[in-house]
Amino acid sequence: MRAAKELLRTRDQMLRRKLASLAVIGLVACSTLARPQAADAAAGKRARSAYAALEQAPDSAVMRKNPFEGNAREAIAGGKLFEEHCAECHGEKAGGTRRAPSLLQPEVRQATPGALFWILTNGVVRQGMPVWSKLPEPQRWQIVTFLQSLKPRPTEPAHE
Repeated sequence: MRAAKELLRTRDQMLRRKLASLAVIGLVACSTLARPQAADAAAGKRARSAYAALEQAPDSAVMRKNPFEGNAREAIAGGKLFEEHCAECHGEKAGGTRRAPSLLQPEVRQATPGALFWILTNGVVRQGMPVWSKLPEPQRWQIVTFLQSLKPRPTEPAHE
């Protein structure tokens, strides 16, 4: 009887070890399968967070009108200011770099001039965007005018 109990106990221990091993293998397999989804989710979250500051602009800022809106001369001046102060991070054509997001994305294109001005003025320090309040207000509006004048990149035609 004693031998039978010992045999059962040994068998139970072996089964527990096998189950534990299978559980570990299952967890590893699940985490490996989940990684691409987690990476995709993280990439999506980073992309959203890069533009989230636009949504943080107060209503009073969002409602501000651009005094240079549609003025080609001011857009050209803003382009020069952009090259001098912004292109190093956002790229020469505002398409983004590893350091800063594209300014050609719908989030930026759909933002109000006031929201863009607010971001320029206050920066997004946690994400590396400096405060540009040291630039005179007309120059900040010129940069906003330049950004609004940019055309989105054409999308590739669908393959038929």
